[in-house]
Amino acid sequence: MKLRVPHTYVLLIGLIALAAALTWIIPAGSYDRVLKDGRELVDPLSYHSVAARPAGPGAFFLAFPRGLLEIAPIVFYIFIIGGAFGVLNRTGMIQAGVRALVRRLGGRKALIVPLLTIVFAVGGGTIGIAEETLVFLPALLLLARSLGYDSLTAGGIALVGANAGFAAAFMNPFTVGVAQGIVGLPLFSGMGFRLGLWALMTAVTVVFLARYARRVAARPEISRMYEFDKTREPLPGADDAGPFTAKHSLVLGLVAAALVILVVGAIRWHWGILELAGLFFGLAIASGPLGGLPADETAKAFIQGASDITYAALIVGLARGTLVVLRDANVIDTITHALAATLRGLPSTLSAVGIYLAQNLLHFVVPSGSGQAAVSMPVLAPLGDLVGVTRQTNVLAYQLGNGLTNVFIPTQGYFMAALGILRIPWTKWVRWLLPLLVIWLVIGCGAVILANAIHLGPF
Repeated sequence: MKLRVPHTYVLLIGLIALAAALTWIIPAGSYDRVLKDGRELVDPLSYHSVAARPAGPGAFFLAFPRGLLEIAPIVFYIFIIGGAFGVLNRTGMIQAGVRALVRRLGGRKALIVPLLTIVFAVGGGTIGIAEETLVFLPALLLLARSLGYDSLTAGGIALVGANAGFAAAFMNPFTVGVAQGIVGLPLFSGMGFRLGLWALMTAVTVVFLARYARRVAARPEISRMYEFDKTREPLPGADDAGPFTAKHSLVLGLVAAALVILVVGAIRWHWGILELAGLFFGLAIASGPLGGLPADETAKAFIQGASDITYAALIVGLARGTLVVLRDANVIDTITHALAATLRGLPSTLSAVGIYLAQNLLHFVVPSGSGQAAVSMPVLAPLGDLVGVTRQTNVLAYQLGNGLTNVFIPTQGYFMAALGILRIPWTKWVRWLLPLLVIWLVIGCGAVILANAIHLGPF
């Protein structure tokens, strides 16, 4: 008898229930927070017990709506992305453009997956793209299917490619920059070591995705998404898609300009989710008339696009619900303290590996990059000083522990939203990605051991 895998929503609700049950077992505790250079950091010597606040039925039922409230900027960002894609889709630009690209590629279509994966890995390694990948998924899904690949390949290009670069980032301001600032290292110091690691991680990821895409193109039935992908809306034929016209060129130019503004805004103006949402709302408003749509038709397309993505938007709140339950019960600091306590007294190499493992475990309950740095680095950096682990090695362990499982753990909101957009069940994704994740984790462990052995610095 075939085992029936629960729906992703069922799995996440079960995770909230498990977290609620654990709050009755894990002791409540807290670190004091201090402000340093405008950032809230943990005082590593201040851990103390606090009054227990285990999660009751009320906390369980409120976890989902409270998660939605806390993560509302991302939820509405996803709705706006869906609306913008709905308008772009209605103009016909995406379908016509993809068909034109496929025709032009001819026998060189195998280059698409490696090249796009590298582009996303560069984005992850430099400006730390993560939530930004969501805007590319609908178009990548259409492109992958047009090339004979599956939805896992489409998700892999953006999510896995960007995450390989993000985890091994050489100048990601949201992870490397924040962590180095907390421990007092020069900004982006140690870049040469991280560039080598980034190149290795990206190369392994490109080989994994390109090999998988080639196998699926040859034998589509081996895909875990084969049966579901057959139920998706049929792809337009070459004639149905229509020619790539002048109005399509105008819309494509507008999209390209929006992406340039996105990059400049993220790097130069330090834009966040709110500004990106505004950018794509503007794209939706402008692309409709430019693509020949009347104002009413543009509005209807936007609403339909937002409606189609409801599954993905709501899943972010469920993913956040687990963290809401654990945080409100005052057990997250207890988990951090327990992880640090297990590392005391170990030899230097084992301590470095232990810090790396601790960061991977901590990431499950603190999926935010800057949030994990604020919680863990003030605790683990002084511990590393005592056991001979350089602060640069400590930062490396943090960035790998924070990044490697971003596209694996169900508490990472943007990742679960991405699976919602692609309509890929979390269990199918995990089974597909697990071999690469194991390779990533081994490479990460080796990098931390090497960094510790050469006393990666400056200190």
